[in-house]
Amino acid sequence: MAGHSKWANIQHRKGRQDAVRSKLFSKLAKEITVAAKMGDPDPEKNPRLRLAVKEAKSVSVPKDVIERAIKKSQGGDAESYDEIRYEGYGPGGVAVIVEAMTDNRNRTASTVRSTFTKCGGSLGETGSVSFMFDRLGQILFPVAAGDEDTVMMAALEAGAEDVESNEDGHAIFCLDSDLNEVSNALEVALGESESAKLIWRPQTTTPLDLEGMEKLMKLIETLEDDDDIQRVTANFEVTDEVMAAL
Repeated sequence: MAGHSKWANIQHRKGRQDAVRSKLFSKLAKEITVAAKMGDPDPEKNPRLRLAVKEAKSVSVPKDVIERAIKKSQGGDAESYDEIRYEGYGPGGVAVIVEAMTDNRNRTASTVRSTFTKCGGSLGETGSVSFMFDRLGQILFPVAAGDEDTVMMAALEAGAEDVESNEDGHAIFCLDSDLNEVSNALEVALGESESAKLIWRPQTTTPLDLEGMEKLMKLIETLEDDDDIQRVTANFEVTDEVMAAL
């Protein structure tokens, strides 16, 4: 079971849904505000904003929250955020990428560094682990979008690079620069997607036992609890037995 696509399952099993949901809403609203401030406040004219709004809707962020986040970007007092990426190693040698959006670089850097240290990891330089990941666009469709062959054909025609289909649905991957174009083409062919966003896809994964997974969970959860951290990606892999033990 590869970690890059299963973290939500672990959070669900730990009963953290409500706390995670609240944090997620806040972070998605911040992304919407930043995207709208950097470009046009109309999602149809701003690809980054369109994707941010779509991602927010995919996890049921209320319409009024989305509209308020866009409106906030047009105010003269809207906060200015820097987007920063931190990289390092977690327990068991797992590669970890931390994406932040902050109005205080020093505060965020200090928090991320101390969190890695306290949780048995080590923060590295930019580029120290990202070479082990591919930066891709990911578009998710439900099973109802079609069978594996239908989705594969639509993905190839839209310019996608890869497709993974299973009982949970279809994950379609494309070059990061092609995400908006491929997403639009796929929605014409297959209908509304569940999600469309940029991800870090591990080229290889690092297996963890139960003890290592528990330590890594503490690191990721502590990072994600910080308001400055937008998302955390790690290349861990665990067996079904370890998942059950968690």
